[in-house]
Amino acid sequence: MSLRRYLQLDVFAHRIGAGNPLAVVFDAQGMDTAAMQSFAAWMHLPETIFLLPPEAGADYRVRIFTPRQELAFAGHPSIGAAWAVLDARRVAADSVELIQQCGAGLLPVKVAHDADQIRISIRTPRARACAVDAAHDALIDAALAGAARGVLAPALWDNGPRWWLAELADAAAVRGLRPDLAAIAALSGEDSLGLAVFARSEEAGHAWVVRAFCPGDGIAEDPVTGSANAAIASALLAAGRVARGDAYSVSQGREVGRDGYIELRIDQDGEVWIGGRVQAVIRGTVEW
Repeated sequence: MSLRRYLQLDVFAHRIGAGNPLAVVFDAQGMDTAAMQSFAAWMHLPETIFLLPPEAGADYRVRIFTPRQELAFAGHPSIGAAWAVLDARRVAADSVELIQQCGAGLLPVKVAHDADQIRISIRTPRARACAVDAAHDALIDAALAGAARGVLAPALWDNGPRWWLAELADAAAVRGLRPDLAAIAALSGEDSLGLAVFARSEEAGHAWVVRAFCPGDGIAEDPVTGSANAAIASALLAAGRVARGDAYSVSQGREVGRDGYIELRIDQDGEVWIGGRVQAVIRGTVEW
């Protein structure tokens, strides 16, 4: 057994206790996939990451696990991984650009050094809309439990993980949604993480409100979801609802007491960047 450095972080969090919790295990070489998956299941946080020595072209390498599976990419684990290697001085503390290596390949990271803390953003894998058939319509209807719909029709998008996306009529419909979790699990099946719902918001401080549900992966409602928000940005861009060069913020997690904020930016190439702040909550060691 090896004693390894351990962090637990709140990601997309303006304060401790907000955002999405993340377990971070350093120096995971020597742990096989089964050991990583069993630890992630034992932690039962939305994601657990394992940091490894990078290969050519990267500053760090990360493997990302939910309680039930490994993911090629996920948003809050990627933001947390970059913050962790900076905090641990595995890269230069004043770095402003990094390269993350993960299952989705090499992804650029930007670091903004504010007066009191840093802010991390990462370019997400390019999303694509997936072909689906009408057999899913009844499952979508059941999953949304009668909620009033928005302009965009529900669709399945892939940017590493796959998410069903559904625009609702307004922020009140998103915040008040009582989803049918069994129907969402049936809709998700084996090929998507779950369902994310979204709507424009009139509240100060954010432009959109989002909730994401992934009961088939062991998490009923994910507090703050980078990959789903990036997929939503891609869907809005494809529909002409946002444009290249736009930046906006999203509120997610309030309904589960985690009140997080994600910063979204669409660059001139149409690539989607997600970003936010990170808070360290636990520092210690783990033996597994």
